[in-house]
Amino acid sequence: MSKWATRALRAVIAIALVGSVVVQVGMVALLWLDTDEPPTGIGVSLVVIGVLGVLMLQVVAVCIWRLLTMVGRGTVFSHAAFRYVDMVIAAIGAAAVLAFSVAVVARFANHATPGDEVAPGLVGLICGLALVVAGVALVVYVMRTLLAQAVALDSETKALKSELDEVI
Repeated sequence: MSKWATRALRAVIAIALVGSVVVQVGMVALLWLDTDEPPTGIGVSLVVIGVLGVLMLQVVAVCIWRLLTMVGRGTVFSHAAFRYVDMVIAAIGAAAVLAFSVAVVARFANHATPGDEVAPGLVGLICGLALVVAGVALVVYVMRTLLAQAVALDSETKALKSELDEVI
């Protein structure tokens, strides 16, 4: 990976992390400061889900940052990289659960206020989104498996090279 691409990706991650912190703080502050009425249970639920969803994105960003650092050092094909990839998989899985919880909250919002119902199709679309996010977690799991094979191949190559060096 070129240094230019690594630096560009780090700049994007840094900007996204700063922006996500601003969004998290802004969402919570606006919930209590910008409304005349006290927040409802559904509103609080959606804000908590939103803050946790942004937190999952932050976890993924930090893990990618750490993996980029390992790429720069040439140590990404090691067992230490699995920890960050596993954290990415867990964060994406948690994001899928959070997306599904939005659908659940929207479902119960249908019965909270007459005339303010959420369309059942929208609830279905959110469930579909949760399924797609879970699919992304599975894709990353498959990539983790490929990384495990690459690490094993790298270890085998190093062992064979050391044996060859002893013979020569």
